[in-house]
Amino acid sequence: MRWLMALSLALIGCTDETVSGYADRSAVYVLTDIDGVPFEARATITFPEPGQASGQGPCNAWSASQSAPYPWIELGPIAATKRACADLAEEKRFFDALQSATLAEINGRVLILSGPSELVFVADEI
Repeated sequence: MRWLMALSLALIGCTDETVSGYADRSAVYVLTDIDGVPFEARATITFPEPGQASGQGPCNAWSASQSAPYPWIELGPIAATKRACADLAEEKRFFDALQSATLAEINGRVLILSGPSELVFVADEI
């Protein structure tokens, strides 16, 4: 009986309760809009492993840890490459909204991150 309790406690520690445990790990979520305004540049988010998020902004690849249990999300700090491009203003808007997101909702292929802003992503299969 004691071994069963130890096994149960071990399995509880293996569960990913962050959004990466609920998202489709075979998908790249592509940003479609911020606050109802279409996002014309390409930006993505993926959840490659427990407690991690990464993606591509309009100019730079990025990654961040995430620590809050679903349906909350807490990304940060965001680490990004340092390439310049014509869409740097859009990338800043994306990163600012992403960094301030506090709630996540997954509904089929749609991922919504919200906080002060609302980011809507749609999954593309890898």
